[in-house]
This record gives sequence, structure tokens and C-alpha cells, in this order.
Amino acid sequence: MVVLIDLLVTLAAIAVVLGASGVRVVKQYERGLVFRFGKVQGAPRGPGLTGIIPVADRMRKVNMQIITMPVPAQEGITRDNVTVRVDAVVYFNVVDPVLAIVNVQDYRFAVAQVAQTSLRSIIGKSDLDDLLSNRERLNEGLELMIDSPALAWGIHIDRVEIKDVALPETMKRSMSRQAEAERERRARVISADGELQASHKLAEAAAAMADTPAALQLRLLETVVQVAAEKNSTLVLPFPVELLRFLEASTEGIRGVKQVANGLAQLQEAAHRTGDEPHDDAGDADAEHEDSDQHGP
Repeated sequence: MVVLIDLLVTLAAIAVVLGASGVRVVKQYERGLVFRFGKVQGAPRGPGLTGIIPVADRMRKVNMQIITMPVPAQEGITRDNVTVRVDAVVYFNVVDPVLAIVNVQDYRFAVAQVAQTSLRSIIGKSDLDDLLSNRERLNEGLELMIDSPALAWGIHIDRVEIKDVALPETMKRSMSRQAEAERERRARVISADGELQASHKLAEAAAAMADTPAALQLRLLETVVQVAAEKNSTLVLPFPVELLRFLEASTEGIRGVKQVANGLAQLQEAAHRTGDEPHDDAGDADAEHEDSDQHGP
């Protein structure tokens, strides 16, 4: 009788140990996948306390949280032949634990490799300007490229973002010079536009002052007052442009009169010369006639 009781106690202890070894706790963010002799048994177990058959069953817990995976920097050549290094980050989670465990050996490593190859591919298909300024479209394209094979693994790609684009130093200097030249061009265009507007206003002001000459004198006096208001040892008086033009015209007129007078003097001198030449010829002819009379007899 004692032996029977000991046997029952031993069996009960073994049963308790086996039962305790078959109890599993699945957390809220996990799902339990049960393999019985290597075969998946039904749907994944939900969160809470669950039991399995000892020795025959094995449970594999799968994390259903969103996983943040940094993609190492990938070096590539863009479509416009610029060498860059681009790194990114991938956010994904498991939506089907059975596919994530059965269809792929290590879904994290698989997603990492697909992300790296997709990133190199998107670098080769894009221009440098797109990598720097149009990242939203590139992020969407990169997400689609990674999500296509991941669907067969029970993985959902939540989002993909390009973190940084590293450029060579020579390219950075070239871009800085380009930006500086662009800013200088804009400054010159703005300055020229301001000069054009100012010229229109000055033309309107000149037309208004031309109708009332007294306004020009008032403006001249106002300018003198503004200059004299400061502590200056020199007073600048504007010289009317009209007076300069008058003096210039007078100078040209005087030069013209002088030229006409010189021309008349030259004509008179030429006339005197032409009048003297016939008188000399007549004197020579009389002299020759006298010589012929003396030697004739």
C-alpha cells in the first residue's frame, strides 16, 4: 500500500512537472507559433497563458512590433555621374507570423539585404538634384521596391526614409560656388529692376519740374540746405547742366566763326597771289622787247 502511494505521488509530481513545462506565456505584442513534430499547428496563439504538449510541441514567439532598422551607407553613382554615399532607415513589422517564420530563414536579415540593394538601385536611377530636394518621391519609390518581396515573407514595410546624402568635397565646393553665383545674379537683377523703376520716377519728376521751373530752384535750395545741415567744411553747389550746354554751344559757335575767318583770310591771300602773277609776266615781256631793240641794228 505504501508503495502504491509513493507511485501515485511520483506520477502526480511528474504530471505537475510536465504540465508546468507545457505552460507558455505570450506577451501582448507577440504571437506564439506552435510546431508539433515540426509541423505548424493552426493559427498562431494570441497573448496570454497558453499550453502546449511537452516533448511533442515547440513554440516560436514572433514579435509583432514595428522594427527600426538602419540601412548602412551605400556608395553609388547617380544618373548624372556624381559619386554619393546615401544611408536610410526602414520601419517594418510582421503581419503574418507563419510566413515570416516558414517562408524565410531570417526575415530581419532578408529585409536588410533587400533595403541595401534597393537603395543602390534608387541611387543609380536618380539625379543628384532629386536626392537633395525630392526625397519624398524617392522615399515612396524605395518603399515600393522593398515592400514587393517582403509581402511574400509576411512583412509590411511601414515607411522608408533617406537620412543623409554625403557628397565629395569637390562637389560641395562647386555647389557653393554655383549658389553664390546664383545669389549674385539675383542681387544684380533686383538692383537693375530698382534702377529701372527709379529712372521712371525720375523721368516723371523731370517732366513735372520742366512745367514749373521754380520747382527745380526749390529743389536745388533744399539740397543745399541738406548738405549744409551736416558738419562739413566744404559746401558743394550744383552747377546747372543747361549753363554747361550753353557754354558748350557758345564755344562751338566761336570755333565756327574762327574757322570762317581763317577761311576768308586764306581766300584773300590766294586772290592777292593770283593778282600779282600777271603783272610780273608783263614786266618780263617789256624787258625782252628792249633787249631785242638794242641788239637789232
